[in-house]
Amino acid sequence: MRRPSRVNCARLSARLERLGQVGALPGGGVCRLALTDEDRKGRDLLVGWMRELGMAVLIDRIGNIFGTRPGRRPAPPLMIGSHIDTVKTGGLYDGALGVLTGLEVVETLDDLGVATDRPITVAAFTNEEGARFAPDMMGSLVHVGGMTVEAARAVVGIDGTTVGDALDGIGYAGLAPCGKPEVHSYLELHIEQGPILEAERVDIGVVEGVQAISWTEFVLEGASAHAGTTPMAMRRDAGLAAARAAVAVNDIVRAVGGQVGTVGSLVFEPNLVNVVAGKATFTVDLRNNDADALARVDAAVGLAVRGIAEDAGLALRSRILASFAPVGFDRDLIGEIEATTANLGLRSRRMVSGAGHDAQMMARICPAAMVFVPSARGLSHNIAEFTAPDDIAAGASVLFEMAVKLAGADMVGEEIA
Repeated sequence: MRRPSRVNCARLSARLERLGQVGALPGGGVCRLALTDEDRKGRDLLVGWMRELGMAVLIDRIGNIFGTRPGRRPAPPLMIGSHIDTVKTGGLYDGALGVLTGLEVVETLDDLGVATDRPITVAAFTNEEGARFAPDMMGSLVHVGGMTVEAARAVVGIDGTTVGDALDGIGYAGLAPCGKPEVHSYLELHIEQGPILEAERVDIGVVEGVQAISWTEFVLEGASAHAGTTPMAMRRDAGLAAARAAVAVNDIVRAVGGQVGTVGSLVFEPNLVNVVAGKATFTVDLRNNDADALARVDAAVGLAVRGIAEDAGLALRSRILASFAPVGFDRDLIGEIEATTANLGLRSRRMVSGAGHDAQMMARICPAAMVFVPSARGLSHNIAEFTAPDDIAAGASVLFEMAVKLAGADMVGEEIA
């Protein structure tokens, strides 16, 4: 039998809805690209909630936001986190659920009058999605020392703006230093973003790790020409070559078990109905649990694109946008999450995340783990993204009980799961 939740799920849902109004899209969903004015408004709302809860707010040089509830003794904090930036057609739950559940953990402890031995820090990391600036998980990568602040600030986004200019423009270039902070452990609650939990009627996904990710941008350059007067045999059509490359990616990926690949962005220039495209820029997203298999597919895709470019008489340029090895989460935390889930009367299954998350960066410096809750119809990065209130309550309950254990809460008279 499912145990009642200690957290105030109505309050958590209300915050999710309120944050979802920032950057709201017609027909539902939200667009809150990293370091835009909408992101600034979302950050302002989050910081305001943190301060209302009496948390000490710190912002580092890459714009990561940290709100800390003090512990009874100075010690590395338990960190609960995720992100509040979205893709262009995002939903209300991706990222935001993890951050706002962290606030709910803090407020529930306040409501119960419960102190913890160690501090609890709620983190909102900058540019997790990578939708405007590559790589994704940028803020957490900088936070753990995997990328310098200077290198991150110099990144140019899809709109020609640098991270540094955008960060300064919204007023969130903080003063706190970045790079390998002391953290006791890290927890992240997230929607699954896939169909498995819903299909199997499982309450909680216990995430064992995150698969390897490779992002590459290819640029094919030929010659613009009149669509009506240029014979087919005399064209140097970058658009056609890009289409052939997209098909090649699909063919290569389908021949490898456990591999996924996506051509997610494709831009022609001059992008006119009556002009042969002289330039085509496209991205390839490859993911696999096996790093060696991913490397072989990556090489095969590069070879195929080069062959297509040579056959069409086109110039080719490419650059790596992101490259992350697979990450395994802490075995002890995974076991604790399973035990906590069972004690709450919830069903769980172990799974590997197909999406990247800030937790995979935090795993470089401390024990880290993730909890998944179901996504309706498996939809995410979609305005129809939805997770039912009961599923949110289940995930928030698991996170709260884990926080009680890891932060050393003094729950006198309270049964601990």
